[in-house]
Amino acid sequence: MSHPQSGGQMHQRPIQQDWANREYVEVITGSIKKISDFLNSFDTSCRSRLATLNEKLTQLERRVEYIEARVSVNSI
Repeated sequence: MSHPQSGGQMHQRPIQQDWANREYVEVITGSIKKISDFLNSFDTSCRSRLATLNEKLTQLERRVEYIEARVSVNSI
């Protein structure tokens, strides 16, 4: 004959394990969300900085073309 307590304890262990697994999954999910948020923020920041650098580079290229045109006109 089995004791009700030992039967209850047998069911208790899988329930405790299930809760432990759920907590672990929750921690992992939270960590993945934080990493995802960071990567999205980093992406936005990099795109903004690259756009700014692209504008500056375009301005410099135009200045070089202008100076080259003036030098070639003056050397004729």
